[in-house]
Formats: sequence, structure tokens, C-alpha cells
Amino acid sequence: MKNILKLDKVTKIYEQGGEALCVLKEASFEINAGEIVALVGPSGSGKSTILHIAGLLDSPTSGQVFMEGRDITSCTDKQRTEIRRHRMGFVYQFHYLQPEFSAVENILIPQMIAGISRKDAKEKALSLLDDMGLKERAEHRPARLSGGEQQRVAIARALANDPTLIMADEPTGNLDPQTADTVFDLLLKRVRTQKIGAFIATHNMDLAHRMDRILTIREGRVSGF
Repeated sequence: MKNILKLDKVTKIYEQGGEALCVLKEASFEINAGEIVALVGPSGSGKSTILHIAGLLDSPTSGQVFMEGRDITSCTDKQRTEIRRHRMGFVYQFHYLQPEFSAVENILIPQMIAGISRKDAKEKALSLLDDMGLKERAEHRPARLSGGEQQRVAIARALANDPTLIMADEPTGNLDPQTADTVFDLLLKRVRTQKIGAFIATHNMDLAHRMDRILTIREGRVSGF
């Protein structure tokens, strides 16, 4: 099975008021292609810190981060941006759609930034919206979409540049249980069919138990299989 993401003995220490605060202590784990992995833990336990390090938004104090076998720990800012743009997709608790653009425009813009022509980007955006059951909502701006529809557009946007890894931080946190299940099912389908990896931080244990594995973070240490 192809390895997508690997953290090897990652430690993160912040300086706070002249004192060292250790948020992560030698965290080690892997995520493979076609696998969806949950990250659970109390509020403030370091879930977002792990996601930020795995997503190249922050750097570890020590340890290494690998993506598809490549050590990406010491990449330059430019290299990090390129990896995030072409190899990673991000989904958050709040959808962060651009309110002045339609659903289809929100999905085609990241593609155009990555160098795809507007014509091809729009064609792919419409295809993704169709997969998400939102073909008829393509020209609607976010304000005219329900919470579940907005989050499905956000997932489509995260998939637009064909990432090998999706990272999500409480992606169903603002949704009712039925809508949360629908959104998760759509995400799971894409992970399975496209053989990408997904790493999802959540407080929803019902959702976590539907994933392939559960990693738990407590007092800076990550456990789970």
C-alpha cells in the first residue's frame, strides 16, 4: 500500500512567556493511499498543530515529515506553497467560500491559480459539483446555499487540483447529524475511488468510528494503530 504521509518523531515546542510549551512529543504515524484516518483528542490537545505541521503550515521543532516518501521537513516557503497547491486539499469547519463568487467559480479559481485554463477548470468544477449533487446550484453564491451545500462545495474545491492528501479540521462540526453523514459519505467515496489519503480531526466519535483508524492525542502524545 502506497504511503502518502508519514510523521517521524515530530516534536513541537512553543515559547510562551519565556517558558517552553511542548505541544507534541515525538509523534509518529503514517497515512496510506485510499485510507481515511481520524484524529481525536480534547480541545487544546494539539490536533490543529498536527494538521498544520502535516499541511506545511508550520514546522516541527524536531522530527521529520514525509510525503509520498519525500522528506518535506526543510522545504523552502516556495516549495511548501507548491506542495500545498498541487498535492494537498484542505477542508475546515467553516467553508471559507468567497461570498462574491458562485459555487462553480469558487472551485475553478484554485485550478486557475495552479495554471489550468478557465475552460478546463470550469469543466472540472462542474463535474465535481455534479458528483456532489450540486449541479443545479453551480451559479448560486454561498449565501443562497445551505450549510451542507456550502461544505460540499468546499470539499469539491479541496479536490479540484487532484491532491494526494486531504486534510480536514472538524469538517462536519457545523452540520446536523444527517447532513454530516451525507458530507462524510461523499468525502469517503472520493478517498476510496481516487486512492488518496485523508486525515480528519474531529470531536464526533460516531464519525471517527466510521474511519479506517483512529489516532488519539493526549498530553502531546499520539497513540493508535
